[in-house]
Amino acid sequence: MVVLIWCLLAAGLATQFPRLHDELSGAGWEALGSESVDVRAAVEEDFDVPSSYAVLAVVQSDAGAENARDTAIRRASAVLRADPAIAGVSSPKALGTISPDGRTAIVVGRAGAGTAEMVRAADRLRDRLGEIDVPGARVMRTGLPAQWADFNDNHGREAQKAELIALPVTMVILLLAFGSLAAAGLPLLLTVIGLSISGGLLVALAAFGELSIWSQNFASIFTLALGIDYALFIVMRFRAALRPGIPTTSAVATTMDTAGKAVLFSGLTVLSTLMVILVVPNTMLRSVAIGILISVSLVLAMVLTLLPVVLNRLGHGIDRFPLPWRKAGSAHRSQRLAAWGAQLWAHPLRYGVPAVVLMLALTSPALGMKVGVPDLGLLPADAPARTGAEAARTAFGPGALGPVQVIGPASETARIIEAFRTQPALGPASQPASDGDGNVLVQAPLTAVRTSDDAGRAVASLRAAIPAQASVGGVVAEVKDFQDAVNRITPYALGVMLLLAFALMLVAFQAPVVALLATASSALSTGAAFGVTVLIFQEGHLSGLFGFQPQGFIDFWVPLLFFAMIFAITMDYTVFLLSATREHWDNTGDARAAVIESVARSGPVIIAAASVMVGVFFSFTVADSLAAKECGAVLGIAVLLDAFLVRLLVLPVALRLLGPLAWRQPVWLGRILPSVSFGHGEQSDPEHGPGPETPLTTHTRTTAR
Repeated sequence: MVVLIWCLLAAGLATQFPRLHDELSGAGWEALGSESVDVRAAVEEDFDVPSSYAVLAVVQSDAGAENARDTAIRRASAVLRADPAIAGVSSPKALGTISPDGRTAIVVGRAGAGTAEMVRAADRLRDRLGEIDVPGARVMRTGLPAQWADFNDNHGREAQKAELIALPVTMVILLLAFGSLAAAGLPLLLTVIGLSISGGLLVALAAFGELSIWSQNFASIFTLALGIDYALFIVMRFRAALRPGIPTTSAVATTMDTAGKAVLFSGLTVLSTLMVILVVPNTMLRSVAIGILISVSLVLAMVLTLLPVVLNRLGHGIDRFPLPWRKAGSAHRSQRLAAWGAQLWAHPLRYGVPAVVLMLALTSPALGMKVGVPDLGLLPADAPARTGAEAARTAFGPGALGPVQVIGPASETARIIEAFRTQPALGPASQPASDGDGNVLVQAPLTAVRTSDDAGRAVASLRAAIPAQASVGGVVAEVKDFQDAVNRITPYALGVMLLLAFALMLVAFQAPVVALLATASSALSTGAAFGVTVLIFQEGHLSGLFGFQPQGFIDFWVPLLFFAMIFAITMDYTVFLLSATREHWDNTGDARAAVIESVARSGPVIIAAASVMVGVFFSFTVADSLAAKECGAVLGIAVLLDAFLVRLLVLPVALRLLGPLAWRQPVWLGRILPSVSFGHGEQSDPEHGPGPETPLTTHTRTTAR
């Protein structure tokens, strides 16, 4: 029945997958409910003036080809008028957007729909405007919706290219880890099913509200990475439990009582961390969080319901089609990692101190992180929105495409115009435009690039200078409001993420010291990943290797979003290692044996899972999109550092130094916490300890008296 339900769900939702790109939005890069968004709505509704979401057609002609320029203007105007999302067309003569040399003009299609539909309109108009054929002139479509349309189109293509690379890389890693086609193919099969179902779910959700196309990108990444991660952990544990003489049902029960619980708590940590992003008043960030939440929830549901049924059906068939290099039991316990764990136990400071110093050294560049607003560099050099914007800036100045707009009472017109005059980063104010209801709109071009710090300061200064009843809008104001909203929320969001993770680890492992250790070690990994991010993407180290031009800053939304993702991912390996340690501690009460055995048994899983994740994430670094490169490199480096330095070195050393204190539970805490155990009443396998027929000696949990 379980298999049938999943098959029906996959068949039904997979049919919606082809609609995904059309149903999702390319907009959402503003602070919902902000002053600037309200100004944009008022401009579009009450004034015959272009808003920040207008579609622009930049006409550029050869020297002396005025007739060609005028012909191209007329044709571009006709194309814009024909689109249902365009409310009206403003001519270059009416707007004064003919350059002094007469070679460049801007035709403006005023927004007549919401932001999501304007991005779709810009996407439609890309080819229609680009196909205008006038000898001596050319037309380029640009403007804010056009830039997002080109960015999303390029990012989507690059993400698909990366996913095509990730799948075969993942299969190779799984084959090396499992040594059999059946075992390796199972996690990949579940992940492919998850990808199709998550896409269908996103289509269904998009019917109830705007959902950014970024939700698809991150849902795919997390379905691929965590789907394989969790399935790999459970399948490996199942193979270890399926020893001679053990019924398949018992092996499945053991697996789900140990690895299943670990996966559940890992998934809950990811979900709780990403849920915090939903408080940000921005469609793009919320969409990313929703996409990840859907993918992780789906993965959890599959590995906790469908996978046990499949494993029970397969039984020893999980090892069908073995590969030549596979040795029996090789994936269950690593002798080399057992020796490594013994070394860490014997010489904790020799290994632990250099590792912690290295992680702190890698973290230190994060203290110099600069955040900023990305500009045209996010677009390919040949993207029409970029070439059009560059042509307009060359002809009219750096702020040509993003005037600052102020709406206020007509009685305050003189004060509003005077406020514009006091801003050195703003050009001359326009003539006031009236809405016929006692309000006026005054606007002025920027003399700086709209994403620069000078532009942001100009908006803040203008808001302080205008009357209280007036409001500031325009592209640069929308960017500033978005950035300010993220900056305000980030410290509180990070604190909540840490507290939620600590609470879940406390419930999972029943010991406050271990819960604190788990949270702190993941924070250490996250800090080191941010330090490397600054070195690469802000300062430009290794930029030649990754093939990009550094911006000199980190995109302002990266710290919040990437902290949530990195912290959530690193908690995976924390739970994997600590659940194995807790299982052996509960069974034996021997802190040394618990650490060594957890490294020996969970180490292969962590290495295989980390290799899969690194392969998935680094596949995105081959993309031309800077955003895709940044995402892939940062997440990939975070997993490398966390798995190999923190989980397999720093964390075992910390457990060694803490000893039994790590697992101590205050009596009062034991009374209020729900009881959770990772032990299933089985000992080590016959090769390394008592067999399944040996009665379990249960260790009584250490408590603080």
